Amino acid sequence: MKILVSFLLVLSYLGLQAQTAVYDRTSYNFLIHQPSIDTSNGKLPLIVFLHGRSLSGSNNLERVKRYGVFRALERGLQLPNAIVIAPQSHRKWEPDRVMELIDYVIQHYNADSSRVYVCGMSMGGYGTMHVVGKYPHRIAAAVAICGGGDLNDACNLGQVPIWLMHGSIDKIVPPSESRKLYRAIKQCRDTAKVKLTIIKGGTHGSVERVFHTPEMYEWMLEHTKNK
Repeated sequence: MKILVSFLLVLSYLGLQAQTAVYDRTSYNFLIHQPSIDTSNGKLPLIVFLHGRSLSGSNNLERVKRYGVFRALERGLQLPNAIVIAPQSHRKWEPDRVMELIDYVIQHYNADSSRVYVCGMSMGGYGTMHVVGKYPHRIAAAVAICGGGDLNDACNLGQVPIWLMHGSIDKIVPPSESRKLYRAIKQCRDTAKVKLTIIKGGTHGSVERVFHTPEMYEWMLEHTKNK
């Protein structure tokens, strides 16, 4: 027993502790990760990960760890001090429900409302753009991977730093979806902080590797929303 306790303490110290599953508190059940050692002396940034269609469900939060931010955390990704949440949708992402979840986490955890970041892949990429398109005043920065969005939201999207990424040989969601959105944002607001990265040779699934590198998170966390 003493050996087991010591082992768990070491895991906690290294930030490898199990994530917490939260049920029946908002419209979406969600996983939450909090740093085991908080050196911020204040509120923490909040990173929201929206999954793609293949991880949809209602009560199996283990599914949302199959790829994305939580998968990267389990494989050793070291994030700066930040709260990370991964909700599970059973059909599609609805901006109002995502914002309900964000507000819940801000209220009940040590999250900073001026540093809320949303990222997603595939259906989650579209969901990310839907959230930003409806709530540009709430999101500090966003990343959409192999997704797209409603071109009618372009002017709202132009108010938020956005990084669009897409594989060049994606056969599920063609890269033209990200290109069209990028052009629409720039046409509405030529000073918009939006960038587009086409990953050469990237397929719909292979671009998941972006979640396992620190660059995306470092870029998001550079931005703060004015209160």
